[in-house]
Amino acid sequence: MKTRFTEAFGIQHPIVQGGMQWVGRAELAAAVSDAGGLGMITALTQPTPADLAREIERARTLTGKPFGVNLTILPTIKPPPYDEYRKVIVDSGVTIVETAGSNPEPHMELFKSHDVKIIHKCTSVRHALKAEAVGVDAVSIDGFECAGHPGEDDIPGLVLIPAATSRLTIPVLASGGFADARGLVAALALGADGVNMGSRFMCTVESPIHDKVKQAIVDGDERGTQLIFRQLRNTARVAGNEVSRSVVEILEGGGTFPDIAPLVAGVRGRKVFEDGDLDAGIWTVGMVQGLINDVPTCAELIDRIVTEASSLITRRLAATVA
Repeated sequence: MKTRFTEAFGIQHPIVQGGMQWVGRAELAAAVSDAGGLGMITALTQPTPADLAREIERARTLTGKPFGVNLTILPTIKPPPYDEYRKVIVDSGVTIVETAGSNPEPHMELFKSHDVKIIHKCTSVRHALKAEAVGVDAVSIDGFECAGHPGEDDIPGLVLIPAATSRLTIPVLASGGFADARGLVAALALGADGVNMGSRFMCTVESPIHDKVKQAIVDGDERGTQLIFRQLRNTARVAGNEVSRSVVEILEGGGTFPDIAPLVAGVRGRKVFEDGDLDAGIWTVGMVQGLINDVPTCAELIDRIVTEASSLITRRLAATVA
């Protein structure tokens, strides 16, 4: 399937595995890229820049296809050494980076001087236009259905994607709520050049998370997520569990961030993925879990999506035109 995105980024299929904390490791990224998509290693999953360098090399032993690195930029009390992570990315010869969170402009000069292509993930048209203005090569636009941070506008993908594609000139990836061929075809019809999937790739054989988490996603439905941090204007969509419900109750009762900080610590979410204890902490998944019914390999999943999408376009949709 050829689109502006596949042509610009040198991949076979317009399917990207989004960067996911604790999930975007070498084995998953390599499997997605080997299957013709674009896999992403998540930089900040690695404790240090040196660990990231080793993870990139590990991915190279698993695939000869292009893969990228996700660099999430968020304001924190103790920011990670972004300059060191950036240097590792360029020194390792990675040519594709997915930025997310804050404005990517401070990171552009180094990446551009080393011919690194940049995809910026955003949740609104205005932020996408800003990213285009500062020189990113593509944007991934996240609808309200997505896992993680959907922004504060609450605009679902069916409106947000065409609103973005009608105003942007660079390639656009549709993100949030995509899991199968129907989603890919719909994204293309809305003007996007591909899809960015996170939750769907969590439920693959190569995904480095506990099988109990994968099974929970398969067993779950579209109602099984929880919006937290609404009162803090930092909304996040996570799995509904004992911890996320407690966070909502505390904040609705007038609590502040220090009251919930012990509940939402990242180390607790990591334990969910490593140990399979679904109530150990906060963990992210999107509403799209209602469309996820199995745990295939990445190759099986991508082949299925592309094959069924081609059939949908050439047979079912073509047959509706008199």
